Amino acid sequence: MTKVTDIKTGIKAPTKKILFFILIILVVLIVGFNSFVIVPTGYSGVRVRLGQVSKETLEPGVHLQIPFVDQIKSVNNKQQDVTLEGQFWAETEERAALYYEGITITYQIAPGASSWLLSNVNDYQNNLITSSLVSSALKTASKKYPATDATNRGIIEPAVTLALQDSVDEKYGVDVVTIIKVVINNADYEESYKQRIADLQAAQIQYQTQQFENQRAIELAEADATVTRTNAQAEADALLIEAQAEADANKIREESLSPIVLYYEYLQRWDGRLPMVQGEGAMPFIDVTSLMDEEAPVVVNTEVAEE
Repeated sequence: MTKVTDIKTGIKAPTKKILFFILIILVVLIVGFNSFVIVPTGYSGVRVRLGQVSKETLEPGVHLQIPFVDQIKSVNNKQQDVTLEGQFWAETEERAALYYEGITITYQIAPGASSWLLSNVNDYQNNLITSSLVSSALKTASKKYPATDATNRGIIEPAVTLALQDSVDEKYGVDVVTIIKVVINNADYEESYKQRIADLQAAQIQYQTQQFENQRAIELAEADATVTRTNAQAEADALLIEAQAEADANKIREESLSPIVLYYEYLQRWDGRLPMVQGEGAMPFIDVTSLMDEEAPVVVNTEVAEE
């Protein structure tokens, strides 16, 4: 039995049927694969049907779609970073010019806003946080601070984060994009202002040094004066103590010179002899009995005066 051959294609009939069957299987597989879409964790799905973006947001997982009619796009709802190169110029509170560079913004898209962003922001993945928004936030934040704080990362970065959040909310609406933090790798002033700062710092250091030296001189002078006053007071106190002691001693002596004591002292010093010569011009014999009271002891001298 001879096999039938297609005259136009030159392919035998059974072989043609096999190829057609394989083609059908391939079409079914392609349609099948395109009927299911997996939205990964941390993402939200947005259905686009014939170019129209659905307002419904799909959660992570497996979702059905009509092949060649629907397209489910995944929107990243995780924390993301965008880094902007170049210098962004701004001014401080005193209108001093400075620039910021190497700025990294960490942000997050709200899952419920994925559909809105896909519909309203062209190429949202690259144009969501623009240079103009960041520049505006930097200028708004820096002009609130003096020069000493405008380059302090601990102060300026939180301020820029708040200012950028306000700008994003104004542009996209509240609770669409959350600005988590802003990191500024470098901040500096223009050269002329840097020189003025250097001169000011040098003058400040000189002033503080002079103030220290003046204060030191005052302290030394006060210390010397204190020592002088202390020494003078000590000498005065010593003289006062000495005078008081002398006065007390004199008072004690004065109070102790009673007749009995005087008589006793006289007797202690008398050798028992009467004056050997009495006559004109001689000192009369002193009668000490007047110094004695009735109870005074009587002392009799048994010695005989020699001629």
